Amino acid sequence: MTLPRLPSRFPPRSPRFLGAVALANVGGVIAYLPLLTLLLPIKVEGLSGEARIGVFTATVVAGAVAASLSNVLFGWLSDRSVAQGGGRRGWVAGGVVATAISYAGIATAATPTTLVLAIVGFQAGVNALLAPLMAIMAEEVPDAQKGVAGGLFALGNPVASGFSAILVGQALLSETTRFAILPAAVAACVMPILLARPRIAVANDGGRTWEGRPRRDLIVAGVARLFVQVAGVVTQTYLLYYFESVVPAAEHAALPKHIGHLLIVAFLIPLPAALILGRLSDLTQRYKPALLLSALIAAAGLVGMAMARSWAAGAWAFAIYSTGSSIFVALHAGVAMKLLPDPRHRGRDLGLLNLSNTLPSLLGPPLAWMFATPLSFGNTMMILAVLCVAGGLAMLGIEGVKAPGQVEAGCGTTR
Repeated sequence: MTLPRLPSRFPPRSPRFLGAVALANVGGVIAYLPLLTLLLPIKVEGLSGEARIGVFTATVVAGAVAASLSNVLFGWLSDRSVAQGGGRRGWVAGGVVATAISYAGIATAATPTTLVLAIVGFQAGVNALLAPLMAIMAEEVPDAQKGVAGGLFALGNPVASGFSAILVGQALLSETTRFAILPAAVAACVMPILLARPRIAVANDGGRTWEGRPRRDLIVAGVARLFVQVAGVVTQTYLLYYFESVVPAAEHAALPKHIGHLLIVAFLIPLPAALILGRLSDLTQRYKPALLLSALIAAAGLVGMAMARSWAAGAWAFAIYSTGSSIFVALHAGVAMKLLPDPRHRGRDLGLLNLSNTLPSLLGPPLAWMFATPLSFGNTMMILAVLCVAGGLAMLGIEGVKAPGQVEAGCGTTR
């Protein structure tokens, strides 16, 4: 299907379409968050016992390499489809199927080696879904609504965390059933955007020229997100092991269920703030203060996690961290989509920007392995706090760009 071009003044997309975008993002998060935060650590612990941190680190690192390469690859392939008069939705549908198949491999893995290979396959499949999906969002949501769209992205974590809580909280569910429910939920969430008629909502003619240094701004934004996401990778993937280090051994059996509930609350708290700040950034085109403040809040939560010596203290500190981190990531997504320098290569450039999400999976686990022990994650959390502050400060280095005619279209200059 050839994507129709619109005039330079793009009408806003309907709330229904923005809802479909938000739901598709929820599906993308469901595809990986329940697995990486709870199901995979439980699987690794069952296979490896006391060697779990080393095996888990190897699993995450191998998956991160696969994710980095496949996200760029499938983003580029979807760009090629658009250039040839097609669209990206076929790639998204294929990614849904590939993700479902990969879950079967993870569920049946019986050794650490086969589990690592299964995770590599999973990362390739899920990024075949995510890469073209993010490109669809970038080109079909007008710039003047990307702040709201970014705020809606904050829905992904609480909904996916709710699935995590359900999956680990239902004792009657077998491991196979849990791995079967997830891809079905992903498909249901992504279906509305697949059925929506494609409509380009930002300039797509290859002749759009940018003032300033958009490539530099995109690089700076990527570095800032990388710093913050290192903390996100460590806190999410090692959260079960972190709480095992701060609560008595007698309470460890109940931790997966408690963590599932904590994730729901922690990810729901920032949702209203992300939506409000996203809308304000659309109206004012000023986002740096909110991004810096959210990064500082995340850092404060990590310091609290480093000092916690009980479930209550660790849970409160994690909620504070999650509030700041979720707002930063949600607003950053909307901002980054405005900084894409070449409309002909949105999928590829978003894949390169996605390295700020996948490289932390290469950097975070070795950091945890070096500084964390089964009894203490304190030093690791303090290092992550410093990285969050650095990420917030890095966003101040974005100079801002303006596309010709953008002011007339209601988008203004990004600050």
